[in-house]
Amino acid sequence: MSHPLSSLGAVHTVLSLVPVVAGLLAFGRHGRIDPASGLGKIYWVGMAASVITTFGLSSTGGFNPGHALGLLTLLVMAIATIAPRIAFLGRAAAYVQVGLMSFSFMLLLVPGTNETLSRLPAGHPIGHGPDSPPVKLALACVFGLFLLGTGYQMLRLRRK
Repeated sequence: MSHPLSSLGAVHTVLSLVPVVAGLLAFGRHGRIDPASGLGKIYWVGMAASVITTFGLSSTGGFNPGHALGLLTLLVMAIATIAPRIAFLGRAAAYVQVGLMSFSFMLLLVPGTNETLSRLPAGHPIGHGPDSPPVKLALACVFGLFLLGTGYQMLRLRRK
């Protein structure tokens, strides 16, 4: 049987959808998640809210890998945001920013994919945690899409 969502879990789930939608819209409209754009700012706020709410959630009763992943995601986004101001990066700064923002999006999808497949459909979930074959396959697909999407963005930058 799937695990029921707590009230905080439901709030966290809704907040986690904000960066998913903002990231997809940014990619569709601009070909990237630019932290300086309106959608990029919504993505940042949504991601921060999503990470903050994870600290009230824990199946182990303490700090867990999901919390660490959230903190890593915020660190990656912070570096991506300041990359254009790091002088020694020069022209590479735009590539660093695009790569890291894409990586943050992928990091968002890792726990989201695991949790979704471990809960749905209700009563007979597709997966049973990160080690189950359906979840591993879905995460491999997420990683493949990350590589394709990042490659596409890098080519777009190079053409500019």
